[in-house]
Amino acid sequence: MSEAVPTRTVSESQSERSEIIFPGDANPIGNLFGGRLMQFIDLVGATAAFRHARAITVTASMDHLDFVAPVRVGDMLILKASVNRAFRTSMEVGVRAMVENVLHDGGLRHVSSAYLTYVAMDSRGERIMVPQVVPETDHQRRRFEDAGRRREMRAAETLRNRELRTSLGSSWNI
Repeated sequence: MSEAVPTRTVSESQSERSEIIFPGDANPIGNLFGGRLMQFIDLVGATAAFRHARAITVTASMDHLDFVAPVRVGDMLILKASVNRAFRTSMEVGVRAMVENVLHDGGLRHVSSAYLTYVAMDSRGERIMVPQVVPETDHQRRRFEDAGRRREMRAAETLRNRELRTSLGSSWNI
């Protein structure tokens, strides 16, 4: 008799993080450093992956990181993460970053989005199986399907890069 594959709903692992942006997070014109935003995105994404897998997770990739609008010193940055889809040992997590207009109407302005892949590990650093995602809403089902297409594109890109490195051999120095 085969063992049932565990599942988790999207809502069981969603994660949110809030940050006030201070001068130490910003460049000379008062905009949040892109690398610092990437760090915040990775942290909130890792939290969602950790909740979903209930295991150690490591970042395997970050793609489709779009900087839509600047985040300024004094802004309240809100980051929300959801596991879009789980595969065998990896998960795609979508993260949306917004600035909340705290002093006025409380509205949100989209500033960045990213897709990250996390891999679940045991305490020895060996990959482990993750529960499958159960999307509950039409929006979650669309994200689930889109994640499958993005995975295929990432696999094709990885293959192209591997072939490029092989064909260039040792002449490819950066």
